[in-house]
Amino acid sequence: MAGFVTVGRVQDHPAGQLRLYEVDGRRVAVAATGEGWFAFDDECTHRGCSLAEGELEGRKVECICHGSVFDVTSGEVRNGPAEDPVATFPVRVEGDDLQVSV
Repeated sequence: MAGFVTVGRVQDHPAGQLRLYEVDGRRVAVAATGEGWFAFDDECTHRGCSLAEGELEGRKVECICHGSVFDVTSGEVRNGPAEDPVATFPVRVEGDDLQVSV
């Protein structure tokens, strides 16, 4: 696992929003929830659509292509057609910086 990489500033990523970042050459979606920030693979395990373009509702993100729903805290599938979870990554806040490790 690589070290933590700063992807943005905390104040630029408010709760209820999804953002796409590139971390060490990997596309990573970050969800800002009322519980904090959660990072996961941007690619839906069903057909590879971008999850950062999906709809975030609480702890769930819905893929815009076919409606698969994933838990942003664990990567688990909550509703298919996807069957496999997405990988998740540690997130931390250092001062004003939002950091992700892949």
